[in-house]
Amino acid sequence: MPSVSNRAAQERVGGAGLAERTRDVWIPILVFLAIRGIGLGVLARFAQLRHQYFPDLLAVWDGKWMIGLATFGYNDMPWRFVDARGIHTQDTAYAFFPGYPMLVHVVAAIPGLNAFRAGLLVNLLLGCAAAVAAYRLGRLCVRAMPHVSERHAENAALLTTVLFAAAPMAIVLTMAYTEALYCALAGWALVFVLERRWLLAGACTMLAGLCRPTSVVLIGVVMLAALAAVCGWSRWLSDPDSEPDPRERARAAAALLMAPVGWITWLLVVAHHTGELNGWFRVQTEGWGTTFDLGRQTFQFVNYTLINGSDVADLSTVGLLAASVVLMVIALRARMPWPVALYGTLVVISLLGSGGLMISRPRLLLPAFVLLIPIAIGLARRSRAVQVWSCVAIVVVTSWYGAHMISVYPHAM
Repeated sequence: MPSVSNRAAQERVGGAGLAERTRDVWIPILVFLAIRGIGLGVLARFAQLRHQYFPDLLAVWDGKWMIGLATFGYNDMPWRFVDARGIHTQDTAYAFFPGYPMLVHVVAAIPGLNAFRAGLLVNLLLGCAAAVAAYRLGRLCVRAMPHVSERHAENAALLTTVLFAAAPMAIVLTMAYTEALYCALAGWALVFVLERRWLLAGACTMLAGLCRPTSVVLIGVVMLAALAAVCGWSRWLSDPDSEPDPRERARAAAALLMAPVGWITWLLVVAHHTGELNGWFRVQTEGWGTTFDLGRQTFQFVNYTLINGSDVADLSTVGLLAASVVLMVIALRARMPWPVALYGTLVVISLLGSGGLMISRPRLLLPAFVLLIPIAIGLARRSRAVQVWSCVAIVVVTSWYGAHMISVYPHAM
């Protein structure tokens, strides 16, 4: 019979083994929670100094709509909930996709929770899931490159998580907004595409289609990758030396069919409600002025701001739009797996080409976090001191920026 000391030693070995096997989960989660905790702390200090109620800042603008939809549903929304014009009609609520508010509604049924608490809890968990996906994507992208050591891949994966958690408007990941849910689903969909786990990729994409209209970008990328697998175009896949077998082609075909189901379903629901096939597009355009105008409004905003801009919000938005274009070019030249590079590129193009409230662009760029992976790879080649101090500087600046945009300039949401 083993002694107490032997049993303790075995338990220590078993515990170490479990920690090692799950390090790809708990490490990015701890990093994400630490960085977002700092961001929330800075926002709380802003609220204190500006005599604002901290919880209110976590559900401003669209956040109020999300909590309202989770509480009242689409057809019973109080008339105080209005669009960008200050108007409420029987169609207004249908501009918002149902994925996040309906999930919050389900969680809010837990005793002790209301819709507001449930919304923050859901996003805390979803943000952790998105951080793990960012970690996995960073490692997969590095491993796709030749002559890369495992240590380099791990460092790049960790730095990808840091850059995601400390993105300029990452504060929204811990607010009552859809970004945490969408980033988690989009991130895992891309992970499953690279790993050629087609049914999971299709399921994540289908659910993402119920979260926000820009999911059409993810849907297109996943469908194209699945089509490549179905047709046996091995040179387009993440592993060009491996031909898909008949079973994999069948799973890819299923993903091809699954991917657009969520997005199409919601458009049909709104079409039935409004009696118009393009009902959602009409409600969105009339209520929030969002339309694809080939970049006309973006061009006008950038030109006006560069000549007349004087505040942080406008100037930083122009700077981040310019940075997104640079990151897009870097990603395309970095030889990342094409589904990842194409997804990030199309997110940026869709934002540059659409009109609407320009100050919200830093928030809407968050789902393009995959474009940060080449920056993480480059930083992983530097010394440990450079990595640490670079991350510290990024976290400090972006924590201030997120708090400023929400507290001082709330229209940024």
